[in-house]
Amino acid sequence: MTGGATHRLPHALWHAASERYRPAGRFAWHFARGKLRHDPAFATVLARGWIRPGSRVLDLGCGQGLLASLLLAVDGLAHAPHWPAHWAPPPQGCRVHGLELMPRDVERAQAALAGHELRARVDQGDIAQAAFGAADVVVLLDVLHYLPHAGQEAVLRRVHDCLAPGGQLVLRIGDHAAGLPFRLSQLVDRIIFRARGHADSSLYCRTADDWAGLLGRHGLEVLPGRVVSGSLFANTLMLARKPGGA
Repeated sequence: MTGGATHRLPHALWHAASERYRPAGRFAWHFARGKLRHDPAFATVLARGWIRPGSRVLDLGCGQGLLASLLLAVDGLAHAPHWPAHWAPPPQGCRVHGLELMPRDVERAQAALAGHELRARVDQGDIAQAAFGAADVVVLLDVLHYLPHAGQEAVLRRVHDCLAPGGQLVLRIGDHAAGLPFRLSQLVDRIIFRARGHADSSLYCRTADDWAGLLGRHGLEVLPGRVVSGSLFANTLMLARKPGGA
């Protein structure tokens, strides 16, 4: 269940998505460049086709809206030589709604996405309470393990309810069973969480198998092909689907 090559965004796609952050300030721009360059989750999701063309994407805990910027960039670069031939078809025409708790991240996202609000917008809101709206894809990258266990279950119930039949959840969490890599992941997550202004950096973790079981109990079918983000960390990317649909 674990595996898959580590992917990197093509240079033109990385550049276009990160350059959008220049109006948001130097911090936002440097953060976008580093995160989109070195975090394999973005390229993995595109390469594997986990977001389909024309999808309504709900990005929960979206930070400064990097996924929204990336999907906007896809529309202009969805052709050779910018789109790798061995990747899934590019997810053109997606609409992205991001929810983020931290006001400064929301401000950076809105500055970067200004003028594209019909296709990509980020609102301030607590994912435990804010309205989700209908979605074809829900994305939760390094977010769910910051919620207490009861909160995790509540969010997953709402995710299931907002997804269209056949809709998908892209989830990345830490694997509590991974030993030292898991402890390294915890340390990095806490540092980043506090750097973004959160006072509480408590983590409520499970093993990857327990996460999969939790998704199943909330009506989401976990699909084969978990991806572990590198050898030093225990961040596990997985895909789940709501039954039904074509």
